[in-house]
Amino acid sequence: MPDSGLTNSAIINAYMARTPGSAALHREALGSLPSGIAHDSRWLKPWPLYVERGEGAWKWDVDGNRLVDLFGGHGSHLLGHCPPAVVEATIAQMRKGSQFGAGHALEVEWARLIQELVPCAERVRFTASGTEATHMAIRLARAFTGRRKILRFHRHYHGWHDAMAFGVDNHFDGTPTPGVPEAVAEGVRLLPPNDIAAVAALFESDPDFAAVILEPIGATTGLVPIPGAFLRALSELTRAHGVLLIMDEVVTGFRLAPGGAQQARGVTADLCTLAKIVAGGMPGGAVAGRADILEALDFEIAARKGREKIKHPGTYNANPVSAAAGIAMLKAVRDEDACGRANKAGEAMRAALNAVLAEERMPWAVYGEFSFFFLYTNPRNLPVDPLAFDAFALPPEAFAPDPRKSLQQKLHLGMIVNGVDPMGHRGGILSAAHDEASIAATAEALRATIRALKAEGEV
Repeated sequence: MPDSGLTNSAIINAYMARTPGSAALHREALGSLPSGIAHDSRWLKPWPLYVERGEGAWKWDVDGNRLVDLFGGHGSHLLGHCPPAVVEATIAQMRKGSQFGAGHALEVEWARLIQELVPCAERVRFTASGTEATHMAIRLARAFTGRRKILRFHRHYHGWHDAMAFGVDNHFDGTPTPGVPEAVAEGVRLLPPNDIAAVAALFESDPDFAAVILEPIGATTGLVPIPGAFLRALSELTRAHGVLLIMDEVVTGFRLAPGGAQQARGVTADLCTLAKIVAGGMPGGAVAGRADILEALDFEIAARKGREKIKHPGTYNANPVSAAAGIAMLKAVRDEDACGRANKAGEAMRAALNAVLAEERMPWAVYGEFSFFFLYTNPRNLPVDPLAFDAFALPPEAFAPDPRKSLQQKLHLGMIVNGVDPMGHRGGILSAAHDEASIAATAEALRATIRALKAEGEV
């Protein structure tokens, strides 16, 4: 049961007083769900926030508190909550049916829109999630190359299937997390990000790598930033060694630019994985890439070449409701400069928050690219000027999680108390719906939270 007693923290007490409805739901959830949650990122002490509805850049919790939403549906909501065109398309399709056990016209239109926007998308295969998409991408890579191993980078997140279940928060030595066979972990190699010499040495010493997969602007996504020069060098290196480049665009796809990171960085992947925005915020994902790689899923080509095809069923692959939502979303990406508006909001947010940090004389900084921002809380006490902070100048290890757990908790709760729901304690994702009012409200929430942290001796 969550503890409802008062603490010695005004921030925590204010959160508890503000969210009794969330507390009650969490008490009930503990009897059904492990830790009372359905997603690890929602774990929060003294209890998680429960939300009732969202609209545009805002959402309302079950106690009626209005909050600026910086979680963005895990990056799904490029247009904000409940964009009318997406909502209407979804409702209209629900009236026709959500699952036919057959092909339908929407899946063809959806695939063609992806091909129109995504540079590598010669062929598309739909999945039900981003995790399924990365799972399929590495299977395709192994089948195409005849090689066994996959290269990943520390802290890059690619879903939760066995080959991706370690090396994100821990197990950077490549040992498996509970429930993952050692044999699976042995087929994955982890390296620190941004070290192209280490990648080159690995490929020279071991010719058994089928693919390298990464978040193209950094883990996750850009919290530990990757410069465009590294991505371009990696593309050249993989091509030279016959290793496939898989760009995990589950979050960056259709967000940085209509063509995702591939367009924004000028690098075309062999395969990319998509979800979130691609399905208009509904469940859905896809693998897109070279035709000669995805032909491993093709019945006719497999028969003609006398080889076994890769089997890929999936009840909810390209389900009509997700397809309808995805089509409406991708048309907005193509026709309405949604990416540009979200990116401008991100730039404005970073500037506003850094101005607050400077005014409050905090040696922290806000950084990021496109529509993302991250709060560097400076656990090493570096000489940081928020108005002149260059995240690319720091080594990747500088962005390890802040070990001050009490500070993390109070920072997160303080922002909620002051009317903002961030993406954890370290940042957020902007949408095309975030405007001057929501950005100003976030800046004032940060100011109030910093002052409360100072009063409690946390900073």
